[in-house]
Amino acid sequence: MNLNIVILTHNEEENLLACLESLHELAGDVFVVDSGSTDRTLDIAKAFGATTVFHPFETHARQWQWALNHLAQRYEWTLCLDADQRVTQELAAEICAVLDGKHVDALAEIDGLYMKRRQIFRGKWVRHGGYYPKYLLKLFRRQKVKIDLGDLMDHHFYVEGRVAKLRHDIIEENKKENDIAFWIEKHIRYATLLAQEELQRRARNDHEVLRPRPMGNPDQRALWLKRIWRRLPLYVRPFMFFVYRYFFRLGFLDGKEGFVFHFLQGFWFRLLVDIKIDEMRTAARGERVPAVGLETARGVRRLD
Repeated sequence: MNLNIVILTHNEEENLLACLESLHELAGDVFVVDSGSTDRTLDIAKAFGATTVFHPFETHARQWQWALNHLAQRYEWTLCLDADQRVTQELAAEICAVLDGKHVDALAEIDGLYMKRRQIFRGKWVRHGGYYPKYLLKLFRRQKVKIDLGDLMDHHFYVEGRVAKLRHDIIEENKKENDIAFWIEKHIRYATLLAQEELQRRARNDHEVLRPRPMGNPDQRALWLKRIWRRLPLYVRPFMFFVYRYFFRLGFLDGKEGFVFHFLQGFWFRLLVDIKIDEMRTAARGERVPAVGLETARGVRRLD
């Protein structure tokens, strides 16, 4: 199949095999870009026949930018996955049908294809709270894609041309997060990065690589909503977001694990980001804060 498939990894032995096995029907050129795994990640990738490449990690956005710029991709279309994501059989068949050459005319003006993410948290599908469907741009013409290097915590792929939506799901399930301590420790790190990112975006007046629009494609709408979010008062917005998600968007229907997810991801994590922003603002004013090694809004690292 005329398709490049790129996967980022770092100690993903618990997730990578399921990701790779979901790609059998696609059978494109598979690249695994690893940032120094010390477990069986590379053994699993090589056993599958993937091309493995090492590159040191800075941020997800920069790692993806390096991968798309430097891998020897032979084909026009690229599918980008995290190691904890897998393609359903229905989605694989749909991708094959779209790219098999029979839809050349319909595909000619399309530069990117969105797919629906199905989030699995500790074995539970998070179906409510506005969390499904969430459309992710994961398949695109590699010459048309843009990445916002201002994304410090997460990453997003953007195209300015026409896009379309596929009907079937991509599953995201990080098996390491079955240990709730892993999820919490990871999101403590993410909170610091997201706080830094928000302060930097405020300082440069929200210059994104794609124009935010309330009626645009899924990424344009998300960027527009993020602009509104950054204008809301700290410490109040996590409460508002949790109430909206859990009650108005029926997150309570996701049961026990759903409550844990919506509370931690929709409230606790957002509150932690606000606390970090507050600390960084204090540090930027030259006042002492009880945090060690935080990067301030001015880019000065405090070591007290």
